[in-house]
Amino acid sequence: MTEHPAPDSPQADKAPRTQDGTARPITPGSQAAQGTYRAQPVSFVRRGTRLQGRRQKAWDDHSATLAVDIPRHISDTSVHPDYVFDAAAEFGRVAPLVVEIGSGLGDAVVHAAKENPGKDFLAVEVYTPGLAQTIQKIVSAELRNVRVVQANAPEVLGTMLPAGSVSEVWVFFPDPWHKTKHNKRRMVKDTFAPLVARVLAPGGLWRLATDWSGYAEQMRAVGVASPDFDNMHDGERTGSASPLTQARLTGVDCEQSDEPDAGGGWAPRFDGRILTSFENKAHKAGRVIFDLTFRRK
Repeated sequence: MTEHPAPDSPQADKAPRTQDGTARPITPGSQAAQGTYRAQPVSFVRRGTRLQGRRQKAWDDHSATLAVDIPRHISDTSVHPDYVFDAAAEFGRVAPLVVEIGSGLGDAVVHAAKENPGKDFLAVEVYTPGLAQTIQKIVSAELRNVRVVQANAPEVLGTMLPAGSVSEVWVFFPDPWHKTKHNKRRMVKDTFAPLVARVLAPGGLWRLATDWSGYAEQMRAVGVASPDFDNMHDGERTGSASPLTQARLTGVDCEQSDEPDAGGGWAPRFDGRILTSFENKAHKAGRVIFDLTFRRK
């Protein structure tokens, strides 16, 4: 009889990776030997990772084919630095690859995959129930052009994906870490842009969206400061047409002010992004949605 970890043990909280439900063994790597893993604060907090009911069944039945099985480095969300993803082998064809960072419950990526059968999609997420629910939706829609991967995004962009292999990178509504003392945990910062630039082919697009004005300003500043990107909407939507001006006037998530936004550069809402329940909640709370699109030089 196979022995399973106790429900309250640390091992039980890790994502199932083998037939008996235990986590994959950690593979030693050069970074581990140097003690450099997570020298910087990570941009996520691991929520509950246990699977139940339909999510567990979806994972058990389909993760072998729909979840990319990657060798680990230090933790169950790390990527061994020697591993390189082969999209052509994974999908059985050569097609434009779109990568969504922080795919959540999979609504955006599954909708996009249905609408764009000529493209392949990779959903990157650390939250196991979210990945399992994404798998449920992939199976329900009978899609063959989506895979999920449980991994820390900077490692996916830094080593796992081949340079210049991606047509678009999406970062939609990442955790805003809106308290000042937590801002350092935000994913989109100056060290993140070179990672996105590394995987994008020339002319590839980096699409971002957030409902927090402070993070939106940070995202815009990161993209504008990067020598690898051009803002596709540079100078557009300034003054009264700017969503930042609107946010300042309402004071919904920032100090109320009548100072107009002179910088602009905001993209129109990306029509390829389905309106998710998360974005709907932001609208109901009165928060403004910010879109940005940068093109790889």
